[in-house]
Amino acid sequence: MLNIAFQMDPIQHVNVNADSTFDIALECFSRGHSIWVYEPRHLSLEDGKVRATVQHVQKLERVQGHHVTLSTPKVMDLAEMDVIFLRQDPPFDMSYITSTHILEHLQPEVLIVNDPRHVRDAPEKLFVTHFEGVMPPTLITSSEKEIRAFFERHGRDVVVKPLFGNGGAGVFRIRDSAENIASLVELFQQVSRDPLMAQAFVPDVSNGDKRIILVDGEPAGAINRVPAEGEVRANMHVGGKAVASDLTERDREICALIGPELKRRGLVFTGIDVIGDYLTEINVTSPTGIQELRRFSGIDVSKMLADWVEAKRG
Repeated sequence: MLNIAFQMDPIQHVNVNADSTFDIALECFSRGHSIWVYEPRHLSLEDGKVRATVQHVQKLERVQGHHVTLSTPKVMDLAEMDVIFLRQDPPFDMSYITSTHILEHLQPEVLIVNDPRHVRDAPEKLFVTHFEGVMPPTLITSSEKEIRAFFERHGRDVVVKPLFGNGGAGVFRIRDSAENIASLVELFQQVSRDPLMAQAFVPDVSNGDKRIILVDGEPAGAINRVPAEGEVRANMHVGGKAVASDLTERDREICALIGPELKRRGLVFTGIDVIGDYLTEINVTSPTGIQELRRFSGIDVSKMLADWVEAKRG
């Protein structure tokens, strides 16, 4: 039996039929492992010792609203854990980054999935820029002037989005006219000092934004997320619909290019986003989509991850 902790958002509020973290925890629980949960705000670091206010999972089942029974919270030295799944949702902000620094103190004695240093070093939109020939034309800048020039160079049809956004929030398509670019840049700058990302619009998004799940650098399977009518965003958070999908030859080329680097960095559970022939994101913080993948294809990523962890710590 392993002690496995999940650093996550409150488990009491998850959707048991959609949440990937719940699904992984349920698989580990069903195998007889001892499961613990805590939130990032419950972490502390004192003289190199990492503690957290944790709760032991006493019951876990796929019954929404009655899916979990937890023990009374207690402070515990996380060095007692065999495995920690780093699974809180973005935003990828200083709070997120701080938690990765704290968790590093537990390595290598505690196995952390995904490796916190490499989660920190691989922001999901920026990480893709290290691989040649896979992204659509892309600009990262805080300059309105540069966004305007990029807009003109790429057919007056671009997508602008926050560099550290998630779930499709704040994604804008700008086409034909540049008259709203200044207002858009001003709006973003009122809430963040981060640069923006601009990309040439990829028409293939109307056919879907494919999520490919990789385990230890190898593709496990894919689902396609099709935008709602009148939308350019395919994220399920904003109304995108998940449908079955297969891996194309181009998908496999992309996975073969990035997979060895994911494995080298200890990014064991990742989800990449592919539109047409282009890779747009490498999700390393809290990838989703594994329940949809199992429903459509029978591929069980939670079992694959539990097998991987047991092989490493069994």
